[in-house]
Amino acid sequence: MRAVIQRVAAARVTVGDRLVGTIGSGLLVFLGIAASDTTAQADWLLDKLLGLRIFEGDDGKFDRSLRDVRGELMVVSQFTLLADTRKGRRPSFLDAARPESAIPLYNHLVARARSQGVTVATGEFGAHMRVELLNDGPVTIVLDTEES
Repeated sequence: MRAVIQRVAAARVTVGDRLVGTIGSGLLVFLGIAASDTTAQADWLLDKLLGLRIFEGDDGKFDRSLRDVRGELMVVSQFTLLADTRKGRRPSFLDAARPESAIPLYNHLVARARSQGVTVATGEFGAHMRVELLNDGPVTIVLDTEES
């Protein structure tokens, strides 16, 4: 799994004219799921997302997590994060999970976050989405589960 995390003051996702998700202060996570990914990796990633200290404390240093600030989480599926651009000019997405295996992992991560009391919004898996965000910082971090 690969996640691009942005600390946001607010974010929203629309599909066509329909609003499908919105959050206030928290983390917007663009999530790419590889064909080889497992629920253990999803669990590791969620634990990292909820505990990553990228919110400022009273002294202005990054020492507070999403849990600490009671922030919200938005998870947007994005298979293009698994693009292989080493050859040619057209990205290859062969490493990205097919929907039949990616959707259960995506849903697992979202459900597990909600079960821990986190307010979670999502995009719509497989849809053409418009994502609007107000980056706070800006703070943008990339996480790969190979780090686990």
